[in-house]
Amino acid sequence: MAADERPPAAAGVAAQARALWLGRTPRERLGAAAAGAALLALLVWSVAVQPALRTLREAPAQIDRLDAELRRMSALAEESRLLRAAPPVAPAQAALALQAATARLGAAGRLALQGDRATLTLDGVQAPALAAWLDEARSAAHTRPVDAQLTRGPKGYSGTLAVSLGSGR
Repeated sequence: MAADERPPAAAGVAAQARALWLGRTPRERLGAAAAGAALLALLVWSVAVQPALRTLREAPAQIDRLDAELRRMSALAEESRLLRAAPPVAPAQAALALQAATARLGAAGRLALQGDRATLTLDGVQAPALAAWLDEARSAAHTRPVDAQLTRGPKGYSGTLAVSLGSGR
């Protein structure tokens, strides 16, 4: 839109702004231009440069964290493939493995076997001990969790955990 094609109100505002600008001394115009340039530089810094620098600074650590997560997931996928390829564990042998794992929990864990399911009742078991029990149940007994009703308290985890016996597939 050319200057002569503006609506009358816009042309009036533009004329007032031009008159205001030209009414300032050269020193005032220089100061206003410098302030405008500083605001523009701040806007460019905060919108374009600073986020890009932050990304460059954080990217290596994020890539390392994601690579570690990928390695862990790949290891779990490989373990899953190996467990699927392993021959099924007899229910009696799986029950013995679960009983041995439960014995390591001491008085904090009780195991009840019912057909092809086992229910572990927990009373204040710490997370590492529960993770070790789950790991042993998965690898030695070839079980898989089917139901968990756990609460975390100051003494550790309490509740029940049901696993299926057999191949765990």
